[in-house]
Amino acid sequence: MGEFEYRNKVLHVEKLSLKKLAKKYGTPLYVYSKAYLVNQFQLLKDAFKEINPLICYSVKANSNSSIIKTFLQLGSGFDVVSGGELFRAIKAGAKPSRIVFAGVGKTHDEICYAIKEGILFFTVESEAEAERIAYCARNLKTIARIAFRVNPDVDPKTHKYISTGKKENKFGLDMERVKKAYKRASTLKNLEICGIHMHIGSQILSPEPYKNAVDKILPLCKELTACYPSLRYLDIGGGIGIKYEPEQTALEPRLIAKFIVKSLKETKLSIIMEPGRFLVGNAGILLCRVQYVKESHQKRFIIVDAGMNDLIRPSLYQAYHEILPVKQIKKTVRGDLVGPICESGDFFAVDRDLPDVKEGDLVAIMSAGAYGFSMSSTYNSRPQPAEVMIEGAKAILIRRRSTYQDLILHEL
Repeated sequence: MGEFEYRNKVLHVEKLSLKKLAKKYGTPLYVYSKAYLVNQFQLLKDAFKEINPLICYSVKANSNSSIIKTFLQLGSGFDVVSGGELFRAIKAGAKPSRIVFAGVGKTHDEICYAIKEGILFFTVESEAEAERIAYCARNLKTIARIAFRVNPDVDPKTHKYISTGKKENKFGLDMERVKKAYKRASTLKNLEICGIHMHIGSQILSPEPYKNAVDKILPLCKELTACYPSLRYLDIGGGIGIKYEPEQTALEPRLIAKFIVKSLKETKLSIIMEPGRFLVGNAGILLCRVQYVKESHQKRFIIVDAGMNDLIRPSLYQAYHEILPVKQIKKTVRGDLVGPICESGDFFAVDRDLPDVKEGDLVAIMSAGAYGFSMSSTYNSRPQPAEVMIEGAKAILIRRRSTYQDLILHEL
């Protein structure tokens, strides 16, 4: 995370001090580095240039329109999982023909909306979903393109809540069942079989699961392309892991490419990738201010103005986020960093060595660019934070801080 570093003992993002950003925009505050977004996209593109994949940014990771526009300007397509995400991508300027629509529970209205807009294809999770898509396409007097999601039963060695490619997960169809699903879909006149999709999980830190999954799916690709000439895409999903903890090593795209590019070329299919966290995770931080320091039963609680409603990953996954003081401090204390929410699960760090901050000090919760704001809520009737994009020495407000009035905006 070279875009976040100390200068004169104050934490900066690119050329701006987080202290100045807090003064101007308040806290809690999400802060993103545009340079990081650009660098990560280029890193992935360069690693796989031999097969020139369509990189479809996974909108669910961070759905702010300015984030979407940044990747759009770099040539990105988009992976969406709801009608709302499709709407966001299109409003930001994305071409529907470069959008793929995933998710296990697509509604009739979402499917019709996507067909009318002309998306590239649906990732289909079940036979029943294929039937529904065919029904919608028939009523609209058109053809819908589909790619069944194959569950290759590969352990991605990640948290159980973000593992998606094992046989016990709800996603996709197993290798034998998917063949029958394709055969049935081929009889539905309003469907075009155009691809195969897989996604084995998230926050993967080793290239081996990718190799194992590709090795498993290659014979299936050959068999299906022989049966269905219209099949021309292989979507290998996303899940590339980033560095959250100091001792972790991020998974470099070139290492994955080294293991799988040769095999992917053999398929003669156009490759699609769906990165999310890899592109935005370490581009963002959640900036907050210490409200109280409380001693209790030989334990110290550092209470900040951000809560689990702003960043739920630690509560939901027991996820690790590095905690840095904005004003550099060498001394540490053992304790918990917690928020103001009325839940025992409202924490960002538990029983960890934390910077010895005092009331009023600023703290940065690192690696918060993915699944931070996009999973936030107004629980406890707390207005959502503002979001700021940093470009060199320039700060751009990309979402204003919500107000108390916003909390009741849609209530009757």
